[in-house]
Amino acid sequence: MRRADKERLEDIWQTVEQEPGIRPGRVAEKLGIPRSSVTRALPALDDEGLLLYEDPKGGLWPWKRVE
Repeated sequence: MRRADKERLEDIWQTVEQEPGIRPGRVAEKLGIPRSSVTRALPALDDEGLLLYEDPKGGLWPWKRVE
């Protein structure tokens, strides 16, 4: 994974941690990236052990994988 990609994942994760329940569009707005970038990053966050739960209204909530 490129360094820029890893930094973007970290930025997305930190934003969700700071504002649990935030919607992907708002994450994108805060980070100045396309909403599609946030949506595409979700599987990569999972691969890194940073799990996000999406509630029925589209809000993202942080979950950490227990190892």
